[in-house]
Amino acid sequence: MGTVFGTDGIRDRAGHGWLALSKVTLIARAAGSLLARRASAFRTPVPRGFARLRTGVSRTSPARGCVLIGRDPRASGPGIERALAEGFAAHGVGVALAGVVTTPGVSYLARRWGCALGVVISASHNPAEDNGIKFISPQGFKIPDAAEEAIEAILSSGDAPAKPRRQAPAPKDVTKRLSEYVDFLSGFSRPLKGMKIVIDCGHGAASALAGPLFRRLGARVTALNASPDGKNINAGCGALHPEGVVRAVRREKADIGVAFDGDADRAILVDEKGEVRDGEHVLALCGIHLKEGRKLRGNRIVSTVMANFGLERHLADRGISLTRTKVGDRYVAEEMARSGAVLGGEPSGHVLFFDASPAGDGMLTALRVFDVLRERGQKLSETAFRKFPQVLLNVRVARKPALEKVPALQAAVRAAERELGSDGRILVRYSGTESLCRVMVEAPRADMVDRLARAVAGAVEKELT
Repeated sequence: MGTVFGTDGIRDRAGHGWLALSKVTLIARAAGSLLARRASAFRTPVPRGFARLRTGVSRTSPARGCVLIGRDPRASGPGIERALAEGFAAHGVGVALAGVVTTPGVSYLARRWGCALGVVISASHNPAEDNGIKFISPQGFKIPDAAEEAIEAILSSGDAPAKPRRQAPAPKDVTKRLSEYVDFLSGFSRPLKGMKIVIDCGHGAASALAGPLFRRLGARVTALNASPDGKNINAGCGALHPEGVVRAVRREKADIGVAFDGDADRAILVDEKGEVRDGEHVLALCGIHLKEGRKLRGNRIVSTVMANFGLERHLADRGISLTRTKVGDRYVAEEMARSGAVLGGEPSGHVLFFDASPAGDGMLTALRVFDVLRERGQKLSETAFRKFPQVLLNVRVARKPALEKVPALQAAVRAAERELGSDGRILVRYSGTESLCRVMVEAPRADMVDRLARAVAGAVEKELT
């Protein structure tokens, strides 16, 4: 990625770097310039397996041809929203404002309403002082790398007007139409009557949507952290802190719990016994169910290099292969599109159901899990599999040469691999954002994992610090 976009759009402290309001306007001007000259640059191909996504554009679309902007509840969101609208207006591009809505909500509505582009203002699971900007294609995916590079090129050249070329229409308020997204989600679950659910909205974008959605389907819902004030998003709650859901599930004797992050594109589950079940458990449960129904294309699931070896073994025993990518849901989505896989995701709870949506969606994930459990007559605890003990050590480094060109480190890795054999794995990689080398080891025995991880980390420290 370049100097503006990272692996998940633009992210920084609000008001700093490319999130300074004057620069946000420049970004929107550059995107508007590209949109005016070559709108096709933002289009993404639709992979195989998108049966539910072939519906046409709504005949009553309130935002056809507009840029749809949605945001999470951070205090800095409205200011960034205004700066973006000003930038797009420089090219006469119409803007539709969805207000507070989830990232997957923008993905669905941009596609359903025939928008020229979708924009999400969110820093996902980050603290309230951060924020970010993500661009969504008219097909509901993250925009192509080439489009991001084109925006950066326009920013570098200064080829974006300082004054409007033509008058843009006033921004449209489409907040009253957000129910269309909830209607879409409700179609993915059979009635939930009698089910007791605890949800933690992390004071984020799901706060006004998740409770009503599950209650509409008949569930009894205990909602936690659903009162955003702009400053409390993700503050000791939500997907990164599921302990509140654990306590509530045990106290309420609930059937299941779900914790969402700030923009609700991921979900972490808690079973009826109060045990946390992450994205890998969702992949295992839903993948096996899809395979049994002959709906798992290629009998393949996509995850990242960080997926637990126990998941790979569990799936292999049931005739399902696991394809690994670099860390990041972007890379998972790209591999799914390339291979035709319909299911993929990360341990963080970001799960992609390509038979339903192009975006990771925490509420959709929860509904799919609820539906599978009810169809199978199981409780979530009954679907658990054994994860291998894992150790991840971060070693601060002074330099980052290609790892294969550090002989002593490679010797330490090969020695660990020989001892692990086919019963474990080791992964050594650099952090993409910090001066760190990460050493991850998985094996059946915790003592072996710890010893081998320390040995390899010691080689990293000796050679690279």
